Amino acid sequence: MYDVLEGIKVVEVASWTFVPTAAAVLADWGADVVKVEHPVTGDPQRGLINALTSDTGPNPMMEVPNRGKRSIAIDISEPDGLTLLYRLVAEADVFITNFLSKTRASLRIDASDILGQNPAIIYARGTGQGLVGPEAERGGFDMSAAWARGGLAYLMAHDGVPPFMPASIGDLTGGLNLAGGIAAALLRRERTGVGGVVDMSLYTTGMWMISQAISAANIGRRQPPISRLTTFNPLVNFYPTRDERWICLVMLQADRWWPDLARHIGRPDLIDNPTFSTAEARQENIGVVVETLDAIFKTRTLDEWSSALATAEGVWAPVLSPEDICEDQQALACGFLPSVVTGDGSSLRVVASPAQFDEKPIGELRRAPEHGEHTEEILLELGCDWADIGDFKERGIIG
Repeated sequence: MYDVLEGIKVVEVASWTFVPTAAAVLADWGADVVKVEHPVTGDPQRGLINALTSDTGPNPMMEVPNRGKRSIAIDISEPDGLTLLYRLVAEADVFITNFLSKTRASLRIDASDILGQNPAIIYARGTGQGLVGPEAERGGFDMSAAWARGGLAYLMAHDGVPPFMPASIGDLTGGLNLAGGIAAALLRRERTGVGGVVDMSLYTTGMWMISQAISAANIGRRQPPISRLTTFNPLVNFYPTRDERWICLVMLQADRWWPDLARHIGRPDLIDNPTFSTAEARQENIGVVVETLDAIFKTRTLDEWSSALATAEGVWAPVLSPEDICEDQQALACGFLPSVVTGDGSSLRVVASPAQFDEKPIGELRRAPEHGEHTEEILLELGCDWADIGDFKERGIIG
């Protein structure tokens, strides 16, 4: 954990992945993040069952967006519970939520409510489609708002069929974006003393990731479907290896890197071959070029090509699976995969939030909290005594 936000207090009233990820990034940077959950139901993601979760062992769906936080179980729909929340807000620097507008209004946690309790606070809000417009009241997950509506699924369609979203791409990217907005708002408050509101939507997150294609569409330039046999530059492509793995070439200045690549793949005879010698020739003969490079790359394994291309001047990379990344020496050397010890004593590697400070890896991270794990601890910090806590528990105000 870094110390760049040490002393910053964050109150989170949010669930699932998108907005909790933003708070997890702030925790990575040193903030004290208090996750407020309902005493009975908690964050519904705790009970989510999918391919990445199981009944036993660590739960990546909770650990990734909730590491480093403390959890307090309060029923904020009850007047005394809301009073406790407001007491937390009064001492906080950031309030973060992804509840829909009608729910925020009914719970009295909208921007005007929270800023009314603490005018210097940064109020951060995550939405599906944005604050206004015909779809503002509609809920959104990353697959609907970022992946589908945001254009990612369209651009990645194969034979006209949109691909299934492979990971929490919109949620995790949107959460990181929101954390950056919060950091900027905190800097403004440091300079002016003024709080404010930060908004981020999953829809605009998806749009941002394909923003060049959207701008091009605005002036009538359409992004055509791209495949390995229609790429403009065959030196920006994927090639299969003998062990059914893949090499990715990203040599944008193709004529600059072509001679060096030809030597590294053991085919210097192709350097001056008229079919291969210039970018124009390679584009004109794209089918022959890709077929030839396919045959060459299929002669060796991924490990063998990694050794052979180690001194190549152009950019290339192996195509890694999540399992590969867990053991990738580059990721480990840079500290991109710190470990957390989860509640059951298991060790789980998580991906550190991307920003690094002072040329140091993030180091050890704290695990995600159990539901309501820190309720009494946090209430004692607020000045409640044990009699108060017992009374709140008896009345179901806290868990």
